[in-house]
Formats: sequence, C-alpha cells, structure tokens
Amino acid sequence: MKILLWHVHGSWTDAFVRGRHEYLLPVLPGGGAWGLGRAGRDWPASVREVDVAALDADDVDAVVLQRPEELAEVARLLGRTPGVDLPAVYVEHNTPKGNFPFTSHPLADQRKIPLVHVTHFNRLAWDNGSAPTKVIEHGIPDPGQLYTGELAELGVVINEPVRRGRVTGTDLLAEFAAVAPLQVFGMKTDGLAAATGIDPARLTARGDLKTLELHRELARCRVYVHPMRWTSLGLSLLEAMHLGMPVVALASTEAPRAVPPEAGAVSADMDELVRCAQRLVANPEEARRRGLAAREAALERYSLATFQNRWDELLADLPGLAGRFIQEHSANGHPGTEHSVNGHQDERILVPARERKLS
Repeated sequence: MKILLWHVHGSWTDAFVRGRHEYLLPVLPGGGAWGLGRAGRDWPASVREVDVAALDADDVDAVVLQRPEELAEVARLLGRTPGVDLPAVYVEHNTPKGNFPFTSHPLADQRKIPLVHVTHFNRLAWDNGSAPTKVIEHGIPDPGQLYTGELAELGVVINEPVRRGRVTGTDLLAEFAAVAPLQVFGMKTDGLAAATGIDPARLTARGDLKTLELHRELARCRVYVHPMRWTSLGLSLLEAMHLGMPVVALASTEAPRAVPPEAGAVSADMDELVRCAQRLVANPEEARRRGLAAREAALERYSLATFQNRWDELLADLPGLAGRFIQEHSANGHPGTEHSVNGHQDERILVPARERKLS
C-alpha cells in the first residue's frame, strides 16, 4: 500500500513508517511544515520523498491526515477528496486547547474519515461528535535497556519549556531541582534556568540531541521526571521507560495509564513526587528495580509490533479499501514477502488487489 503523509510529528512518524508499506513524504526545497520529507532520519528505503505537485494521484492508495489544513491541500494537489474518492484517516496527536471540555474536534460530526486518537484520554477529552473514532496507542522502536543511572540527577525531556510554561509543567522544575540537579533535554531549552529562577548549577540545558545520543545521555540520569500538565502522552516518557528508567510523573492526561505504580510514582501531589524523586536518587538499587518494572510495562503496552499491527487492521478496513487488500501472506502463491518483527517472521501483509493474481 502507498500511503501519503506529511512529516508532522517526528517521533510518531518514526514508528509509523517502520511498517509494511510504502510511505510518501512530501518534500520542498526549503523544508518547513509542508516539506520536511525524511529530514535526514535513518528510515527504511520504503520511505520516499515526493514532490506532491508532480505525484500521480492514482499512485496513492490512502492518505494519513494530521492537520485540518491537509484536507484542502490534498484535494488541491491530487484532485481527489479525502474520504470521498481517496481513502483517508485523521490522526489527532494532541489534547484539546481552548474551552475544554467543550472543545469540538475539527472532524467532529463527519462520518467519512475515521478519527484516530493516540491516547484514550485524548478521545475522552475531545468532543468528537458523531465522527467514527478509534484509539491506537503509541508504539516505540525499542532502544534497549540502556539505563545506568550513574548520575545522581533527574532527567527531563521538554520541547520549548520556556514558551510553553505551565502546559509542560516548567514552573514545577524548581521543586525537583531542590532534590537533585536537572538535565533538561529538548528543543529550545536555552535560557531555562534564568526563566525558572533555578541556580544554573542545578540545571543543565542539554538541547535537542540526536535520538541515539539522547537515549544514551538520558539513561545516565538516576530518575526520569515527567512534569507535563496538559500534553498528550509524551513519547519521551515511553522512551525513558523502554530505556529502563524509573519514573516520577504528574498524574495528568494519559500518564496514570502509562506508568504503573511499581515503576516509580504517579501523583497530582507534588510533595509525594518530590519525596519519591529524593528517595530514588538516594537509593540506586530501588531506582534500578523500578526502572525494570517501567521497561516491562512499556514493552507490554507500547511495542512497535502491536502499534503496526493495529494500524494495518485499520488501514485494511478504511472505506474505499476494504476488499481491495488481503491481510495474509500464505505459502500458496500470493505475492508479497515475509516481514520480521522483533526477530520473528510475520506473514501478515497488505497487498493491493491490482498487484495480486486473483483465481
């Protein structure tokens, strides 16, 4: 299947494009929100950069939408209308903004395009109207158990913490910094110490590191702190759990579902979170034990294989695609190749009907 999607959410895209299909990512000379393409990421060869203006409209099997503006853009560029003569699905990555809990989703009350939320909390929080909705939870390419916890410090990952402020719990960092020094990773972390009034000796802004370096450096910190008030479930939290890090998380949005109690602490009581962070920093063996519980929970619920399988099921059932694709590669002559998932051969594959030999 050939799937058109824009590179909007890097971490989610990183998981999505590791599936069984061919992924068409629009690219523009200047990059930007409408033309990032691969953006230098180490993705499979099945991820192709395309000039949408020159793309044959019939060469697209489905489109994965992630912004309301993409509906009109796809129709303009391809001459096909998502949900009408082009199978489409819309992925909502974010919690609602504005007049919560009365925020209506841009695709509410339409029934042609399934609306997929990445967390159960998001589906509950948005007013979806009569739109067909589904939750497909995140999947993470497993970075491996890299945790060392050698530094008696707290690791945090926040993009643009100064601008986003209370949304990302930036104002809570000072309370954690009183327990142990902070290492804060993410985009635009410069000036964070001054903005929060934290002694620069207690906060190191690490900036936006490449994924492999981020994992290695983050895993050196004793505890992962997740202070987000009103964001969708941060993939950095799931990555930290995969690394084997113990977690101290604010009990908001999806965090209580993602982080089991044995992995650290999940609470709306800041005093409780600070006490737990202090205890784990002082007790490396407990921190390691809780980190193992975090990793086990993450592997069970947020595995890449589960994520990809659920997406394959949804794509095969999209209006306009159902019946055109088979979901099984058998040994009796159907075309396709076996795919390896986590070291195991997986015989499920989606094959366009026009590429199959029909008996």
